[in-house]
Amino acid sequence: MQQIHIMAIQILHPKKEEYPARFQDEIDLVFYHELIFGLEDSYKNTFAFLNNISDDKLSFRYEIGKWTIKEIWQHVMDTERILAYRALCYSRKEIKSLPGFDEKAFSINSKANLRNWNEIIEEYTQLRASTISLYKSFDDEMLSQIGFAGISTIISTRAVGFLILGHELHHIEIIKERYLV
Repeated sequence: MQQIHIMAIQILHPKKEEYPARFQDEIDLVFYHELIFGLEDSYKNTFAFLNNISDDKLSFRYEIGKWTIKEIWQHVMDTERILAYRALCYSRKEIKSLPGFDEKAFSINSKANLRNWNEIIEEYTQLRASTISLYKSFDDEMLSQIGFAGISTIISTRAVGFLILGHELHHIEIIKERYLV
């Protein structure tokens, strides 16, 4: 059987014109120079971080109406899944605007607090592996494709990858600052 080798290209930070200004803060959190390395390294660090959170902290709310760590992490995974789907659509030159999503409704309906934490972490492992495989399959043309979501989001496939990573880093900071003090 012949082996297939996919030559992964370097996926460098997107230019500011590749995404809306409202994503600037999260994309700026990405300190990795290259996306695939960033997704892999961030996964290793995040996996270790998540595994060290004590059970008593997983259902803690620092304020009424705020999410628990389980709900936050389910939100991070739901968002990564949705953004990866959008990246796939954009890379394939989908011209229709993709729907937005209601993160609050997703959180309530996820029932994350009823889930086993180890199963959530295992799901994160599989999801990240899938996202990395997807991005490794893109060439320069696919990465530069622009897509539309919701009413006014115009973003490149490349920028979506950095948004996935920046969104995760954003929520890691929130967990550290507000839940683990």
